[in-house]
Amino acid sequence: MSDVPMTTLSATGRWQNLQRSWQRIRAIARRHAYVLKRSPHRLFDVTVWPFVDVLLFGSLGVFVSRHSGAGSIAFGYLLSGIVLWHVVYQSQIALSTGLLEETWSRNIVNLMVTPLSELEYVLGVMLFGMVKLAIGVGVVVFAALGFYAFNASSMGWDVIPIAVVLLLVGWVIALFVIGIVLRFGSGAEALAWGILFIVMPLSGVFYPTQALPTVLRPIAVALPTTHAFAAGRALLSHGGLQWGQLGIAALSTFGLLVAAVAFVVLMLSLFRKRGYITRYS
Repeated sequence: MSDVPMTTLSATGRWQNLQRSWQRIRAIARRHAYVLKRSPHRLFDVTVWPFVDVLLFGSLGVFVSRHSGAGSIAFGYLLSGIVLWHVVYQSQIALSTGLLEETWSRNIVNLMVTPLSELEYVLGVMLFGMVKLAIGVGVVVFAALGFYAFNASSMGWDVIPIAVVLLLVGWVIALFVIGIVLRFGSGAEALAWGILFIVMPLSGVFYPTQALPTVLRPIAVALPTTHAFAAGRALLSHGGLQWGQLGIAALSTFGLLVAAVAFVVLMLSLFRKRGYITRYS
């Protein structure tokens, strides 16, 4: 043993730690996959809801296109908006309901006595959330193509950085929701869904923010989603990727991500110090 260099031992140890960490992350993802498999009704958020959204906004777009001179562009805004919105929706719901699932099953105490770290848990839920995201957005894309002949690929490859920003925004919102639930208990669970219905109209998902009441426009401009959806509409109008709008969205998302992580860390510290675990046990 003494002949083995210490650098080799430390490198081997780090590699083993990474392997164990990956096993725990994968275990969390599998845990949530088993829950979904055993409870098919939980597929509502990733199958039925996206389908209903496409049906609602697609039919509205068809009606507008038949009774308005600007119908074709409005139709595109509605369907492209709902495709991109479900990137936010699915990423946020997957992460926030990951914690809620532990509260519903009274499993938080079990998690806190395992070697699992907070980061590993979040990464595990995110890993499984990417699967739900793929299913949910896939339903939207194929439903829009099958029912309304709207091809989401018409926006081109430039839509990928916009989708990445919206994915991060969804995670940021989920982290804030998790922090609030840790602080105030299960009574705050409604925010997991309700907060999205506040963000959606203020983000200009289907229309420019100039259509909002004047008093609400400053709030809308402060949201990163507003700039991301503006960049998405520009793609649909063949105006190219607006790097300025995307840059504002990315920078503000990064700032909010730092704030969200700090908020969750603070709420988790209070959760432990004040014994809020009794709310879930």
